[in-house]
Amino acid sequence: MKITHTEIPEVILIEPQVFRDERGFFLESYHRQKYRDAGIDAEFVQDNHSRSQRGTLRGLHAQINRPQGKLIRVLAGEIFDVAVDVRRGSPTFRQWVGAWLSADNFRQIYVPPGFVHGFCVTSEVAEVEYKCTDFYDPTSEISVQWNDPELGITWPLDEIAEPILSKKDLLGKPLEQLMDVLPWFEGERK
Repeated sequence: MKITHTEIPEVILIEPQVFRDERGFFLESYHRQKYRDAGIDAEFVQDNHSRSQRGTLRGLHAQINRPQGKLIRVLAGEIFDVAVDVRRGSPTFRQWVGAWLSADNFRQIYVPPGFVHGFCVTSEVAEVEYKCTDFYDPTSEISVQWNDPELGITWPLDEIAEPILSKKDLLGKPLEQLMDVLPWFEGERK
C-alpha cells in the first residue's frame, strides 16, 4: 500500500494495493500490522456505514471527552473528505486538509483524534464506511460550522446551490465559539 502524509502529517492518505483480474478485484481494506507500520497505531472499536445523496454535507464533527480517530473509505460513489486540526497549541491548529475518496480510487484517509471531520457527496449517491477508535458519545460531540469563514474550507459545491445538512449541522458553531472545550495539542510530531 502507498502511504502519503498530508500537509498535516498526522492525517494520512492510504492507497491500498488492488489486485484486478477478469473476475473483478481484491484488496485488503485493513491490516493491523501494515497500518501500524505506516504510523496508524490505533485500536478500532466501532464501524459506521452511511449512505447519502448528492449535495449532502456531513460535518464538521468531533467528540471532546471520547475523541475518535477515524479511518474512512468509500464503498460506492465519491466524496470530498475534510479534516481540521482543532488541537489548541498545535502547529497546524485551524488548518484543514481535503482528499477525494471514491469507490473507484479505493483511497482511505486516517483522521486522528483532535480533528473535526466531515465530507460532502459529489456523486449521485455515496456509501461511506469508517472505523472509529472510540464509541459514539452524543453528549461529547461538537459540531463546527461547515462554512466557518475563519477556516476557509474550499468545498466542491460549484454545481450545488445549497448543501443538504442535518439539523445538527445547521446548528454548527464557528470554531471560535468552541475554544473553551477544544483539546490541547499533546506530544511532538513524529
